[in-house]
Amino acid sequence: MDDVPADRPDRDPLAENRARQRELYGEPLGERVHRLTTALGITQARLATALGLSPAMLSQLSGARRVKIGDPAVLGRMVALDRRVSRGPVPPGEVAGLLDRVRATATPWGADAGCCCGADPSPSPARARTPGRDAAPHPDDALRGVSSPARLVAAAAELATSFPELAEVLRRAASRR
Repeated sequence: MDDVPADRPDRDPLAENRARQRELYGEPLGERVHRLTTALGITQARLATALGLSPAMLSQLSGARRVKIGDPAVLGRMVALDRRVSRGPVPPGEVAGLLDRVRATATPWGADAGCCCGADPSPSPARARTPGRDAAPHPDDALRGVSSPARLVAAAAELATSFPELAEVLRRAASRR
């Protein structure tokens, strides 16, 4: 189990992992995976392939046997699919193409996310977000999705000497609300 203390046998490690996922991602990943597979009418294995994960890893994340998504691109793909699904049903004839485009997108939170999932394909990833408008997730959101602000600041401190530009990105992500 990820990050679950072994010295507390009275604790439910899966419940703790789901709570950590809720803290990191806004909800347990099992809920998000279920929502996506149901809305798209696909299996968990097919979703895993589109996200760039092994089916076993997606199963572990969904079942809260693992807490974190280790690859920001995978999280970005999941967020992009979730945003597309939240706008309304995907016609069954378009699901395969959508999944192929998501899988082929290296950084779905950037400018090409709109092209990938049917959002506004504005060339500026920093475009203003207005209520009701589907905007691509900001890279800072993806960073905070895989690590807490405190850990981002700690990573920035470690990188500051050798990679000051990356340290600044991490500090900005940690402070952005």
